[in-house]
Amino acid sequence: MGDPSVTCKNVNHNQYNRRDWIKIAGLVAAGGALGVSGSRLARAAADAGKFKITTAGYKYDRVDALIDGHVQVEGCDLEFEISTIGDMNTHLFSGPQTREVTEIGLHPFMLAYANDGFRDYTLIPVFPLRLFRHKSIFIRTDRGIKKAEDLRGKKVATPGYSSTSLTWIRGILEHEYGVKPTDVEWFISSKDSSAAATGGPSKQENVLPDGISFQAGPEGKDESEMLAEGVVDALFHGAEPRAYIEGHEKVARLFADYRKTERAYFSKTGIFPIMHAVAIRKDVAEKHPWLLESVFDAYSQAKQLAYEYLGNTAWFKESLPWIGQEFEETRKAMGDNYWSYGLSSNNRKTLEALFRYSHEQGLASRKLTIEELFHPSTLELKENEA
Repeated sequence: MGDPSVTCKNVNHNQYNRRDWIKIAGLVAAGGALGVSGSRLARAAADAGKFKITTAGYKYDRVDALIDGHVQVEGCDLEFEISTIGDMNTHLFSGPQTREVTEIGLHPFMLAYANDGFRDYTLIPVFPLRLFRHKSIFIRTDRGIKKAEDLRGKKVATPGYSSTSLTWIRGILEHEYGVKPTDVEWFISSKDSSAAATGGPSKQENVLPDGISFQAGPEGKDESEMLAEGVVDALFHGAEPRAYIEGHEKVARLFADYRKTERAYFSKTGIFPIMHAVAIRKDVAEKHPWLLESVFDAYSQAKQLAYEYLGNTAWFKESLPWIGQEFEETRKAMGDNYWSYGLSSNNRKTLEALFRYSHEQGLASRKLTIEELFHPSTLELKENEA
C-alpha cells in the first residue's frame, strides 16, 4: 500500500488539533496577518491544500455538494470517484485500497471484521444509503403468496445471500412476521440482473451459513429470469429485478402498498435501515486524526444542502408533482433530520438490530458492537443542524 504521507509536505498535522486547523485555514482565507516568513502556522495552512484524499461513492443528492465541490473537506483537496457498491467493496477488501475514504456496504464490512480479522479501515457514522426493505420482496402471483407468512415452504432466489439488504429482509421477516430463514428453500443465482448498477456481489455478500437449505440456480440464469420462468416462487433482492421493471404479468411485490407498510414499520420500531456507511483507511486515520471529523462534517453539510433543495426549490425543478408534499410528510413522520448521521439513540438501535440479525442468521461469528466498528473519536460526533 502506498504511503499516505504523499499529502501535506513538510507538515505534521498532528501538531494541531482540528479546531486549530480550521482557525488557521480561516485566517489565511481571510487574508489574516500571519507573517509569511518564519510562521509555522502559515506554512501549515499553505500546505493544507496539498493534502489530497480520494473517496468513492454513488452520486446521491445528499452527496452532490461534496462531488461538485460546493462543500469541502476542511484541510483537504478531495477527489471523488463515482462507483458502485460491488466495486467499492472489492476495492476495500481485496483490491488496492488506494482510497483514503470510501462508501462501503455495512454488512460486508461487518462480516470482514468479525470473520476475517479485517482491520485496514475503520467506520465513521455517516450513512449514505438507508432504505426500507419491505419493497424488496418480489413474488410470483400464481403461487398462493398473499402475505409474508405464506413464504414458508417456498423457493426464494437471491444473487447475494449475505448482502446488507438480504440480512435486513430476513431479520424483518423473522421478527415482524415469524418467518425464519430456515422456513424457506434458498436458490442462489449465478448472475445478477442489476450488476450494471451495483457492480455485482462481493465475496462478503455470498457467505452461506450452516443449517440452511441452499441450491445453485440454473447455470447462466440471473435471479430475474428464475422468477419470471417460475423456477422459484419469490425473490429477495435489493434492486428491482428486470422482470418487474419490464412488467412481467406474473411478477409483483409482496407488499403492493409498500409505502404504507414501511411507514407503519418505522412508526412501530423507529428503525430506518442502514445499508451503507463510510470507511476511512486506518493508517490515514492514525496519522491525521482530525480528518475523521472533517469528513463527517462535510458529508453532513452536503446532506443539509440536499434538505434545503428539497424544501425550497425541488417542487418546481423536479418532475414529481407532489415532491414538496412528500418531503413535508416524511419530516412529519420521521423527524426533520430523518437521514441522520452520528450515533444517536435511533441510529444505535438500527445498527444493533442489524448486528443481532447477522449473528442470529449464522453470518457474523459473533454479535458485533458499535464501539469496535466505529472509530473511537467518532462515537460522540453530532451534526450541526442549524
